[in-house]
Amino acid sequence: MDLEQLMDKLGRSGVTVILKVDDERMAEGGEPWTLVMSGPGLGEQGFIRAESSNLSDCLEQGFARLRARPGDWEWLTDF
Repeated sequence: MDLEQLMDKLGRSGVTVILKVDDERMAEGGEPWTLVMSGPGLGEQGFIRAESSNLSDCLEQGFARLRARPGDWEWLTDF
């Protein structure tokens, strides 16, 4: 599954996704990648936020948190 398919499927599942890389945090050697998910697909538990020094870890953290929520999120292991 490519990134566009992933975002499309998340959106159709009621999840709003924001992915950000911050140049200032990158220059400081921090964790420049941030993933935020919200929306009705997440249920009453609110939003998910993950931060990391690289994109792969950031996505995996966020998707692991989403898979732990109620709902059919097992397909996220395909990404």
